[in-house]
Amino acid sequence: MSETAAVPVAVCQFAPTASRADNRERIAELTADAAARGAKLVVFPEYASYFVDPMDESLSANAEELDGEFVATLTALAAEYALVIVAGLAERAEGHRVRNTVVAVRGDGILAVYRKQHLYDAFGQTESDWIEPGAVGEAATFELGGLRFGLMTCYDLRFPEVARTLVDAESDVLVVPAEWVRGPLKEHHWTTLLAARAIENTVYVVAADHPAPIGVGHSQIVDPEGVVLAGVGTAPGIAVAVVERSSLARVRERNPSLRVRRYSVAPR
Repeated sequence: MSETAAVPVAVCQFAPTASRADNRERIAELTADAAARGAKLVVFPEYASYFVDPMDESLSANAEELDGEFVATLTALAAEYALVIVAGLAERAEGHRVRNTVVAVRGDGILAVYRKQHLYDAFGQTESDWIEPGAVGEAATFELGGLRFGLMTCYDLRFPEVARTLVDAESDVLVVPAEWVRGPLKEHHWTTLLAARAIENTVYVVAADHPAPIGVGHSQIVDPEGVVLAGVGTAPGIAVAVVERSSLARVRERNPSLRVRRYSVAPR
């Protein structure tokens, strides 16, 4: 891969609703805005296709196939603006549960698919009531502009093994669509874990959350030393920054932690 590789990326913080059509319309508006700012990768939150709080049986009724309207809209937008889009959706599964899925799409189709591995059965929530967990052990990655991007989702952030698996698959950037639910210290957990995953793996982290009042907001682009290059507060908005291989190389020369580590990660 080129040592001069650099990709402008955007995180789009918005609040998906129970209207699938409205969500697609908002994604189209935000993609146009991000493209006008020079972004070549645009990242949207988890459950960008459809979201209700609390979750209920409508989630299954509004789940889509990967060849459905939501992914078709993303693909058309990616083609129109010559960029890649990453977004979360409720994907149809068997029975009453759905898959919490992230797709990366280009104008010519799907580049990568990730299904959430760690479900949010914590802090009084039970995501597993409505969501089918994804299979473990296979990294979902794609290439853009000479860099490799790896997909994970929300609660996965609390499990460093997921990020390390993506790094073992040669990811330079971790992409994290999320719906990080508000609560005591949750903003602190979110920002701390984003920085930790970047620092311990010497990679960029690009994370898009829902805004307040349901999410904590603070969508961010974090560099390999844990520094926030660009971010959004608690309201809807867009942040743009450039991720570049030269920065990765500089950090890894000073801090060769990946090269000298003595443990590997295995699924269970």
